Amino acid sequence: MTDTTRAPLHRRLLGWINSRLIRPQRRFARTCYSQEGEDMILRRALNKRKHGFYVDVGAHHPFRFSNTYMLYKKGWRGINIDAMPGSMRLFDRYRPRDINLETAVAESPGELTFYIFADPAVNTCNEAQAAQSVRQGVPLVEKKQLRSRRLEDILDQHLPAATPIDVMSVDVEGLDLQVLKSNDWTRYRPRLLLVERLDLPFPDLLEDELYLYLKEQQYELYARTVNTLFFQDRSVDATAASQRD
Repeated sequence: MTDTTRAPLHRRLLGWINSRLIRPQRRFARTCYSQEGEDMILRRALNKRKHGFYVDVGAHHPFRFSNTYMLYKKGWRGINIDAMPGSMRLFDRYRPRDINLETAVAESPGELTFYIFADPAVNTCNEAQAAQSVRQGVPLVEKKQLRSRRLEDILDQHLPAATPIDVMSVDVEGLDLQVLKSNDWTRYRPRLLLVERLDLPFPDLLEDELYLYLKEQQYELYARTVNTLFFQDRSVDATAASQRD
């Protein structure tokens, strides 16, 4: 049998596979960009809201492991922040509606050592976290000295006037509590807050320093994945209840 006689049969077989096996599955598939399905939980929590504003601290990449790209595709906009020099070139290209900033974020402004790895997803300003990545076999490429800023100062400068923050994602490889402590919670209160918390067993959750800090700020735990905690602003519900009364 020649190639010309085999080709039509081959195409018919591919067509049958596509129509009977692949296309029916696509009807029920959903695209996820987050590392552990965080954007699927956001989809549920936001109940199909078409517009909103997010702040993504430790944004890393416009698509890869992104907790906010699904929202961008739906028409949202926001502020992306990452310490990696050059990281915002891709954001400027693929997410031009967003405000894209290259800076480290910490509780106190100053200079930090930034550890850059072959996998930029584990880049960090946390020395202990960097040492753990090295032990796990991730090659350390270089170190840089970077200036850090408080989150509240960044939002003072770049958050559009009278814009509420609907979603905030914080993922900075070990310095997440520092980032949270650099915010002004009286003025900048995201409705939903995602925070990376590595190696936290369930039994220790309610005694965790990060959990207790956010509880003080009137945030309650909403959901979690393996390494991400979801919190929602309790003060919004309290204000709504008082207005109904």
